Amino acid sequence: MVSMHTSPAAIAGSGDAGGMNVSILATARQLAARGVEVDLLTRAVGAPMVTELADRITLRELAAGPPTELPKSQLREFADEFGEGVADLAGRRGTRYDLIHAHYWLSGIATLPVTLEFGIPLVQSFHTLAAMKNRVLASGQPAEPEARLRSEMFLSNQAAAIVAGSTAEIDCLIDEVRAPAERIWIIPPGVDIELFRPDRSAADRRMRTRLGIDDARPIIATAARIQPLKDQELAIRALAELHALSGWAPVLVIAGAETPGDEAYGAALRALAAELGVGGDVRFAGALGRDELADLFAIASVTLIPSHSETFGLVALESAASGTPVVGYHGSGLLESIADGVSGVLVDSRDPREWGRTIAELLTGGSELRRMAVSARDHALGYTWGATATALLGVYGSLID
Repeated sequence: MVSMHTSPAAIAGSGDAGGMNVSILATARQLAARGVEVDLLTRAVGAPMVTELADRITLRELAAGPPTELPKSQLREFADEFGEGVADLAGRRGTRYDLIHAHYWLSGIATLPVTLEFGIPLVQSFHTLAAMKNRVLASGQPAEPEARLRSEMFLSNQAAAIVAGSTAEIDCLIDEVRAPAERIWIIPPGVDIELFRPDRSAADRRMRTRLGIDDARPIIATAARIQPLKDQELAIRALAELHALSGWAPVLVIAGAETPGDEAYGAALRALAAELGVGGDVRFAGALGRDELADLFAIASVTLIPSHSETFGLVALESAASGTPVVGYHGSGLLESIADGVSGVLVDSRDPREWGRTIAELLTGGSELRRMAVSARDHALGYTWGATATALLGVYGSLID
């Protein structure tokens, strides 16, 4: 499994790490449990290293470009060098892989020549598509470059199989990326239902103490890298509207760190909260580890996903598994990860007042909020990493002689 631009072992919500990192590592663990030897290949930030993450799972950090953090926009120029490192592992040193699964377009561009050289099947997962992102750009956000659009089209026609996470992604792959429909497989991500659960012992005390939140105050959560695409601005504006509409005074916890290059957006969010009079009601928690995130979802009353676009929306499943309903934007992959009226509510508008009203109705709903908390957990139980891995093995098996 190749993730050139971000290590699968990185904490989600930090740097460029997000749901893709969670998905790769969780799937690798399930594949390993089924007897598959898995190498996770990523670009080294620092000295190249080899780390045994678990039985049958090895993280290999390969030299490519300067050994420092780099913005994704610069990584394309080091794809060939990274590919040379993969080629050394794939055949030149006698460790031939049965299959290479590239995650994100940069990984595909780097490893496609390797798969052609050694006759190894290439499976491609994009996780995000430039065409999907360009349809719903945030104000002032630059469009994804033409080079990426063309690269995704090229990879879609070269890969032996494409794994998509949602029907929204499949629609984009076929209609805009011109991917061959017969090579596309839909395999949604899963959720760790043992980690993300409502009854996490002492979670309330741990998180409230860590974030300085009084016992009586309800918590609204959002978890994502801090960047315009994820639109934490809408969450802050919705909080201000909620205070004005209902008189309730919940605290908004924003879990995640600024994506490299988006530091100014993070500063603008803090300034906006102060300007709207809710600066004291917003907690910037930074990137949380998996246990801390599970604690947050377990004690939150509602989770918000205000993103302009999501290929699927793993956070929606993790929140639902925690018994916490989700309010999300009615678009792209969230139509599948959020069951409207069951695991949460989909909002057609990006008007903060409409979001404030929706949140207020949930928080004051009493029995309805409790009902949805139960049905949200039931919804999430339908998605497991074991099912994801089993489906992937079906794809892999169809490609390996």
